[in-house]
Amino acid sequence: MNEVPTRAQARAQEKSAGPTVARHGRLKQHHPFRTILGVFVAVIAVLGVSTAGVAAYAVLDVTGTATAQKAVTLVDEKGNAVVPKVGAMDGAFNVLLAGSDSGGGNAAYGDRGEVLNDVTMVLHVSSDHKNATVISLPRDMFVSIPSCPDPKGGSFDAMSRQKINSSLSYGGLACTVLTVEKLTGLDIPYAGVIEFDGVIEMSNAVGGVPVCVAGDITDPYTGLDVKAGDNTLEGSQALAFLRTRHGVGDGSDLGRISNQQVFLSSLVRTIKSADTLTNPLKVYGLAKAAVSNIQLSASLQNVTTIASMAVALKDIDISKVVFVQYPNHYVDGGVAPTVDAADTLMSALKNDQPVTLSGDTGVGSEAAPTDTATQAPAAPTDTATQAPTDGSTDAATDSSVTLPSDVHGQTAAQVTCSKPFQD
Repeated sequence: MNEVPTRAQARAQEKSAGPTVARHGRLKQHHPFRTILGVFVAVIAVLGVSTAGVAAYAVLDVTGTATAQKAVTLVDEKGNAVVPKVGAMDGAFNVLLAGSDSGGGNAAYGDRGEVLNDVTMVLHVSSDHKNATVISLPRDMFVSIPSCPDPKGGSFDAMSRQKINSSLSYGGLACTVLTVEKLTGLDIPYAGVIEFDGVIEMSNAVGGVPVCVAGDITDPYTGLDVKAGDNTLEGSQALAFLRTRHGVGDGSDLGRISNQQVFLSSLVRTIKSADTLTNPLKVYGLAKAAVSNIQLSASLQNVTTIASMAVALKDIDISKVVFVQYPNHYVDGGVAPTVDAADTLMSALKNDQPVTLSGDTGVGSEAAPTDTATQAPAAPTDTATQAPTDGSTDAATDSSVTLPSDVHGQTAAQVTCSKPFQD
């Protein structure tokens, strides 16, 4: 069993090992948790696009499920649930979700003996609610961890260089949020932690998620077994697909992130489809699966807050939902932030500018051969020569920031295929 070092031990490692501390080298024993991705999209998309009545009822019920004590549902004189009338959340907002690899107490995943945030994602929604950016932060990225509150009282000292996935074990969700705020410069008032089983329930609720696979993928570490072509994944195979890294790309965590975006983009398209939106059971099931498997921050344990987010998100076009890897490059023992590219990305978001991808989708995925309309990111737009023909001004297009070509990702509109592992 590999133990997570105490704060003092980690600081000692920092001093003795120099700049190449690497705690996470358990390739065969450790299968990091990736179910956050599917559940994350369920939260931002299902609640956002569902019909008002079903969404409101689902929010009321699942919010009660997520809290320690079930909320009391108020009714009118006819016995009908009283649903609060809310508008969209004001302005831009950010939400962080951390995925714990502890297994959530489910014996099927074994006794993992540690709690690491092997997935850390941030959703940024623009102030006009027309653009959403989902940033995946690689688990092995070296960052500085600020002083964090100790859940048992007091606080931990700051650390200058540790992998980001250790922040949850040191100071809980609050520490992960503080770490990501320090790294990105974003203010993150909403957060949650999720466990393994959410993606199984979510994929079952939507009736399976269709994914394209460029070649057969077999991964004995996660139990994944899919054939080349189109596959509809749900249950344990959906979970295995999101967890695999040995089966895709170059076998790295970075390859796994881009592979997961194959699933994510398809999930968003599936949720946006008429078949899902017109089926109240699917909508309710997705919302239930999402929120029931998330430990929410106090700021999110509020029906009105979640409903306001839903209203803000419901009309975002899938081409304006961008999934991006936090800019990084390999170093000894892990990866490190690519500062210039990261500054470009984060400055755009803080200045409320949409981002445009110019690079490829990443080592774990490729464009679907039949998807001629979306097989590559949109080229940068020359806004000086492409003014709207109706005389209006498209402020979002005018202010769009094109990310460097070494920043990987895709939009929810792009149809991509998973790439099998190659030596």
